[in-house]
Amino acid sequence: MKLLLINASANTGSTGRIAEEIGVTAMAEGYESLLAYGRDFVPGKVGTIKIGNRMDFWHHVAETRLMDRHGFASRNATRKFIAAIEKFAPDIVNIHNLHGYYINIALLFEFLKKSNLPVVWTLHDCWPFTGHCSHFDRFNCLKWQNECHHCPNKRGYPESWLLDNSRNNYYHKKNIFNGLKKLTIVTPSYWLADHVENSFLQQYPRTVIRNGTDIEQFKPCIEEKIPEKYGLEKGKQILGVASIWTKWKGLDDFIALRKELSPDIQIMLVGLTAKQISSLPAGIRGISRTENRDELAALYAMADVFVNPTYVDNFPTTNIEALACGTPVITYRTGGSPEAIDEKTGIVVEKGDIRELRNAVETLLNNGKEHYTAYCRERAVNLFDKNKCYKKYIELFDSLIN
Repeated sequence: MKLLLINASANTGSTGRIAEEIGVTAMAEGYESLLAYGRDFVPGKVGTIKIGNRMDFWHHVAETRLMDRHGFASRNATRKFIAAIEKFAPDIVNIHNLHGYYINIALLFEFLKKSNLPVVWTLHDCWPFTGHCSHFDRFNCLKWQNECHHCPNKRGYPESWLLDNSRNNYYHKKNIFNGLKKLTIVTPSYWLADHVENSFLQQYPRTVIRNGTDIEQFKPCIEEKIPEKYGLEKGKQILGVASIWTKWKGLDDFIALRKELSPDIQIMLVGLTAKQISSLPAGIRGISRTENRDELAALYAMADVFVNPTYVDNFPTTNIEALACGTPVITYRTGGSPEAIDEKTGIVVEKGDIRELRNAVETLLNNGKEHYTAYCRERAVNLFDKNKCYKKYIELFDSLIN
């Protein structure tokens, strides 16, 4: 059996690692896996194929910024990719993120409809059923349920500087994405599954398969060199992790939280740019993005509390990585993020409520990390072990092929 995975990145970022790990799990079950990607790449165990080149990428960026036509450029790159698909001859296709300036959705789905291949589409956000944005809840906009127009999030990813083509995009996507005879939708959260049910994708069968994490790599551990390497002081540590830090990921809220906390509580933020690090206030230690998963696990394990004040998200893998390392989680009531925890493993706070965020931090610190560690680890092992989670994909693939 041959599995083709498609994603914007390969083995980097949350969705790139998820695609890689599904491919690896499939290989262990006898599949031949190939991961097609558009942009960022880190070598892994799954074979890869690059979609497009730098010129294709920048042309796609231009069509997005000027015409608000994200997903409708990369024509030549997609035609070449389709030829590569025909050569590989997969038995099943697992799509992940199609946004990312690398593929033409009309050409891809035209091919998939003609090929009659079984397709599993893992949705990591809301872009597939909106006319523009990847996260409609940034503005609590529900136009996508009937017809997108006059998009309030036009300057949000994927950003458009000039035109608002959200109405045209909405109807074009509706036409393009419907009509596959063998499409199954997977969502990592019940929150996203509920929204798919209210979208123009509602006709397709769907199932929830949680994102998983490597519980052997992410585990309670002590790495004595980490505090020295990153210049961390002794005392209580609050951790935040993101691939890209913006105000929508909670960077401004961490800065506001810093003012509310005792000076002896230190905040560590992983994933910042050099410019962001240089502008941090006292009491917040900035760490650049790292692909070293062992060091990241050590940072999670060293922290007393993991805080995720994200305003737009589906089911963040950072939450489950923290749990696997025995660290309790505080998250905003955003998307499916609260689904990662329960009353024994963390606290959910309403978006933007800095005072309640501070109270939650103080509650967990006062109770002591040792009060939560065993529960956090147990929840991660039982619900988010990648071997168990991604084996469900293989069972789904098998059922659709046979």
